Amino acid sequence: MDLSSISPVVLIASLMIAATPVLLAAIGELVVEKAGVLNLGVEGMMITGAIFGFAATVETGSPWIGLLAAMAGGAMLSLIFAVLTQYLLSNQVATGLALTLFGLGFSALVGQSYSGIKPPPFPKLDVPFLTDIPVLGPILLNHDYVVYISLLLVAAVWFFFKYTRAGLILRSVGENHAAAHALGYKVVRIRIFAIMFGGACAGLGGAYISLVRVPQWTEGMTAGAGWIALALVVFASWKPWRVVLGAYLFGGVAILQLNLQAVGVNIPVAYLSMAPYVVTIVVLVVISSDRKRVSVNAPASLGRVFHALH
Repeated sequence: MDLSSISPVVLIASLMIAATPVLLAAIGELVVEKAGVLNLGVEGMMITGAIFGFAATVETGSPWIGLLAAMAGGAMLSLIFAVLTQYLLSNQVATGLALTLFGLGFSALVGQSYSGIKPPPFPKLDVPFLTDIPVLGPILLNHDYVVYISLLLVAAVWFFFKYTRAGLILRSVGENHAAAHALGYKVVRIRIFAIMFGGACAGLGGAYISLVRVPQWTEGMTAGAGWIALALVVFASWKPWRVVLGAYLFGGVAILQLNLQAVGVNIPVAYLSMAPYVVTIVVLVVISSDRKRVSVNAPASLGRVFHALH
């Protein structure tokens, strides 16, 4: 066992790649929950985005078209959830779980003919001279474009909630939908747009897994990333920049355990593989122990059904 063979630079660079799918899905779910909706179908939307993006990329040869197809696939699946919960007033928890099961089954059916196919490579950011800077170059300037898009998306969501009127309206819907409705805001319409945005982000995260992180299609390849994204929203206390911290923590543990397996550390592989999920559970337990803090940060109308009487 030689731990010196683990390069910190490669570890940090790989961490950013591993964290990106979860980060994209989590920031989308954060917007959904800020609107007062609990969508547990993130895993289903991610795996649907993974196969839609993979299939579109293979058929067209363009990874960018694949990403757009993945976003459309995730948004369409989320629209089913939106109609069921916002118009038919079905239970959000049960509908979200059903959405995940549907997405897993649907993606397995569609992806049967794409097993064993390698998609076209995704372009990387290449800044002359800057990419060659020792340490900082490989860590910050040698990734594909989606890594930077995910960080820009987090910044955009933060700005949207903090400085825009639309962001304030969406937050008000999540805090008190009855009051927002009394002021004349279209609660259902706002929530549907938020749900579709979350679905598009989840689909984008899924496509990143099948096109960049593991460039192939494998049934069930999201492997619980959607559930981790849901946990990260709570971990982040519904604050955008904390989602980045949580995603990178999960990505760091995931990459570290792979490196430890590679150098032959004397720990059973099963324990190393479950390490990222164990860390997530421990962090959630610690955070949830402070009930006052959770209740203050969580949207007051989260998971509650809105039904306008007039």
